[in-house]
Amino acid sequence: MRHMNQTSISDFTLVGLFSSSRTSLVAFSSLCVIFVLTLAENALLILLIRSDSRLHSPMYFLLSHLSLMDILHVSNIVPKMVSNFLSGTRTISFAGCGFQVFLSLILLGGECLLLAAMSYDRYVAICHPLRYAMLMSDRVSVLLAAGAWLVGTLNSTVHTAYVLHFPFCEPRVIDHYFCEVPALVKLSCVDTSRYERGVDVSAIIFLLIPFSMISVSYAKILHTVLQSKSSEARRKSFSTCSFHMVVVVMYYGPFIFMYMRPRSYHTPGQDKLLAIFYTILTPSLNPVIYSFRNKDVLKAMKGVFQSSVVYRK
Repeated sequence: MRHMNQTSISDFTLVGLFSSSRTSLVAFSSLCVIFVLTLAENALLILLIRSDSRLHSPMYFLLSHLSLMDILHVSNIVPKMVSNFLSGTRTISFAGCGFQVFLSLILLGGECLLLAAMSYDRYVAICHPLRYAMLMSDRVSVLLAAGAWLVGTLNSTVHTAYVLHFPFCEPRVIDHYFCEVPALVKLSCVDTSRYERGVDVSAIIFLLIPFSMISVSYAKILHTVLQSKSSEARRKSFSTCSFHMVVVVMYYGPFIFMYMRPRSYHTPGQDKLLAIFYTILTPSLNPVIYSFRNKDVLKAMKGVFQSSVVYRK
């Protein structure tokens, strides 16, 4: 009966990121600005990719899915943070918490696989340009994107169902700014060591393997580029690879540290700081790093703005 009461469908309390201090008001305002910029950047990128024929390639097709994932990810987390801050309440319903976990795991897992697919695309384009049309056809790019969504959804379904069936001890206070698996597991009244081993397996599949693939891909790309006789090509490629790897490390590093540590090593402050990187900062940087430094994207953007001006006249 005691466990039945603990597993009853009731609200959780999110501690959140902000207090009522003036410093928190500045941080809250910064979060809102980043949120709006993230939505605008990623929505603009999807619009450009759909509207400009120069961007109808496998790389940009994968990028459009990355942007969609980033839009859904920040929309899954930030509006609830804003609502709780403005209303002064910190509660989230059991169903709302479950939905946050479910959608967050789909997008986090899917993005890990999608970033690996994008690195493979760049590897084929630079290291095997003559075979690019065969190795990265439209069919292959669709399969890679669909696979990222499907595998992410299957993984999320299993973990969400498992986590939400744990009995949670009162008070149901989640010391985080959204419902994330490690924070929920800490509230469980039962031994979760077997489940944590399952999390380790998922972390290997979605984190270590894709990160290793990305690292190897960019290492081979750099090796190929360094053999090029053109110093300008070497400089541009090295700059591009460096920026891409910075974003990859910002995303995977905190993510790996979060999901591959034992529960006893987790602290709320560390968990929240790490989660900011892969839930808020990286989605805002992805369009800038992967696209808006690209000449084709800039030309497409210029064309859209010119068309808009002509239409208004």
